[in-house]
Amino acid sequence: MKRMKRRQFVGGLAAAAGVTACARQDTGAPAGAAVTNQTFEWSVVTSWPPKFPGLGIAVDNLAEYIDRASAGRLKIKVYAGGELVPPFEVFDAVSRGTVEMGHGASYYHKGKVDAAQFFTSIPFGMTQLEMNGWIYYGGGLELWRELYEPFDLVPFMCGNTGVQMGGWFNKEINSVADLEGLKMRIPGLGGEVLRRAGGTPVTLPGSEIFTSLQTGAIDATEWVGPYNDVSFGLHQAAKYYYYPGWQEPGPALECIVNREAWDSLPADLKAIVEIACQAITTDMAAEYVNGNSNALRQLLDDPEVEVRAFPPDVIDYLKSITEEIIAELVAADPAAAKIHASYRAYLDKSADNQRISEQAFLQTRS
Repeated sequence: MKRMKRRQFVGGLAAAAGVTACARQDTGAPAGAAVTNQTFEWSVVTSWPPKFPGLGIAVDNLAEYIDRASAGRLKIKVYAGGELVPPFEVFDAVSRGTVEMGHGASYYHKGKVDAAQFFTSIPFGMTQLEMNGWIYYGGGLELWRELYEPFDLVPFMCGNTGVQMGGWFNKEINSVADLEGLKMRIPGLGGEVLRRAGGTPVTLPGSEIFTSLQTGAIDATEWVGPYNDVSFGLHQAAKYYYYPGWQEPGPALECIVNREAWDSLPADLKAIVEIACQAITTDMAAEYVNGNSNALRQLLDDPEVEVRAFPPDVIDYLKSITEEIIAELVAADPAAAKIHASYRAYLDKSADNQRISEQAFLQTRS
C-alpha cells in the first residue's frame, strides 16, 4: 500500500511540476521548458546512517521522487554519513562543489554559521507546524537563502521529526544540581544551554551514540524520539527516558544544493526538486507520528525503562539560560539578530493561535 501511494504521488508530482513550469513565463518563453536531451547525475551526502528509519530513508525517497518525476533526467546517488564525507562535513562538501546536494540539520554548522541554528530548532521555540508556517509563509525561507548565499548554497526545508524527547540518562534528574558534571550528547544551542547549566555537551554522529552511552563515555544522550531511539537500541543502554524535548520542539531538516549545480538545472527540474523536498517534509511528519506512537508503547511496556517528565524547576532553569544565550547571540551577530527578529515575531503571533487551538484541544482530550 505504501509503495502504491508513493507511485500515485510521484505521478501527481510530475504533473504538478509540468503545470508549474508551463504557468511561469519569462520574456515570452515558458520558463520551465524541458531540455529533454539533457540529463544530470548528482550525488547527495547525508549526516545519517545508511537506510536509517525516517532520517536516512527520507533521502532515499527524495532521490526516488526526483528520479521518477523527472523521467530519469535527474538521477541522484545517495551517500550516507561517512560513506563519502563525514556526517558533520555535509555543509562544506556541498559548498565547495565536491557534491551537488546534501541533507542534514543546520545546527550542525554551529561555530561556522551560528545563525543557521534558527532553521533547525531553538530550545523552547517553534513546533513543527509553526516552523512550516514561518518557513513557507512567514519569510523564513528568504532569510535562510540570504544567510547561505555567501557559501554558494541554496537551502530547502526537507523533513521534520516533530517534538523530540529530552533524552536517555543513566542517572535520575531530580533537580538542577543533577545537571552538574553531566556529559551528554546534545548539539546546537541545546548543548550550550547544558554547558552553562554545569554539564558537558558532546557532539557525536548517530552511529556512535549507542556505544558511547553503553560504555559510559557519555552519561546521557538526546537523539530524536521513540521511533529512532528504539531502532538504535538506546533503551538497552540507559534506563531513564525524559521528556519533553525542550531542546528541539520542531526540528526542521535541510536539503542544500550547490549554487552552480542549481543554476545548471532547467526550471522544470528546479520545480521538481522544490516540490519533492516539501513532499518529504509532509511524509516524514506522518511517519514520525506513526513510528513514535508504536515505539513509545513498547517502551512503556518495558519494565527496564522509566519514562519520566523533567522536574518543573529544571525546565524553568534551562529556559532562563536559553533566553540569555539567544540574547548574547543576537547582540554579537547581525545576521542572527535579523533572523531572530523574524523568528520571534512569528512565534509570538502564533502563540495565541496555538493556545486556543492545538494546546487547548489536547488539554481537553487528555
